[in-house]
Amino acid sequence: MIQSSATCSLPSSAATTELAQRIARILLPGDVVLLEGPIGAGKTHFARSLIQSLLEVPEDVPSPTFTLVQTYDVSCGELWHADLYRLSHVDEVEELGLITAFDDAICLVEWPDRLEELRPDTALTLRLSLDETADDARHAELSWQSESWAQRLEGILS
Repeated sequence: MIQSSATCSLPSSAATTELAQRIARILLPGDVVLLEGPIGAGKTHFARSLIQSLLEVPEDVPSPTFTLVQTYDVSCGELWHADLYRLSHVDEVEELGLITAFDDAICLVEWPDRLEELRPDTALTLRLSLDETADDARHAELSWQSESWAQRLEGILS
């Protein structure tokens, strides 16, 4: 598989929310989105915006920093939001049931470096970074290996 990528500027938190909503519309069961970036880069904001856009009945979407995983019923099935920051060993990922969820749920994973060799090759990776020139601005880099992402992202990134 060939690695592909695209970048975009997100001048505000509203722009980050809009990107999350556009990506949410193309997600299917079995899709994994890996959210990378330093603390404060907007990973949880992105995930919360994406999840809220898929919920049929609005509800609070807390950060899974302490619970490690939050699950939601969305119109196309189940969505898992995982924050792996506090994990100390890759074996803990399997104990969470996350690897099984990769097959049939939509999964959003913050701190995916903790997955190590369990990182799915078919995932979409979104790396967020702070834009030091403007408050609340971010840069986003999306990368993927699966051709299906290239086709689905075409209308979103243009």
